Amino acid sequence: RREQARLKASVVEEDTEDWQKDTHFSGLQRVGGVDLSYIKGDESRACASLVVLSYPDLEVLYQDCRMVPITAPYVAGFLAFREVPVLVEAVQRLQQEEPQLQPQVLLVDGNGLLHPRGFGTACHLGVLTDLPCIGVAKNLLHVDGLVRDELHREQVRSLQRSGEAFPLTGTSGKVLGMVLRSYNNSSKPLYVSVGHRVSLGTAVRLVSTCCRFRIPEPIRQVRPWTAR
Repeated sequence: RREQARLKASVVEEDTEDWQKDTHFSGLQRVGGVDLSYIKGDESRACASLVVLSYPDLEVLYQDCRMVPITAPYVAGFLAFREVPVLVEAVQRLQQEEPQLQPQVLLVDGNGLLHPRGFGTACHLGVLTDLPCIGVAKNLLHVDGLVRDELHREQVRSLQRSGEAFPLTGTSGKVLGMVLRSYNNSSKPLYVSVGHRVSLGTAVRLVSTCCRFRIPEPIRQVRPWTAR
């Protein structure tokens, strides 16, 4: 908890790059996606994946997927300590081998500030790599009084078109993320939250522009066999 709190103090919840402040994201050329996938029945190994896509065309520029040992145990609320080290290594390999392809922002299959202590995987990875990061989750994490009750379901149903969203406000009064309808033909939303060096509004707009289907392409391409 102390280490998590120490790292959390470095999270920047604002836009820090010029491209983020442009309506059309002019200057953004590379968007990355990361994920860790386990083999069913084997928690000791996983496939650490990183892809980089061109923007706005969303064509694959770089792929890295390799099996890695996982030694840290799973502890609820501290998943990042188990998974982020191997994702950091994937980013570092890219920086060393193909530095010109370093992503200008990373989409993380998981949460950022939408976390019991406000420091999910997207925040953890962002702080350690110093890259702008966005958390993109497929399910609502029940924190700070957030629940998937009938009111929540009704709000989700009110999202009629891709790009429409509403805030996730906890009982503390803090906005922890946004619920986004990412694709017209999908009634299932995404839960977008700030990771590092990006504002929530920018995060939602960028994720929306990266969606050809429900799941944004950087994450869909990093897990093509499960994320569709």
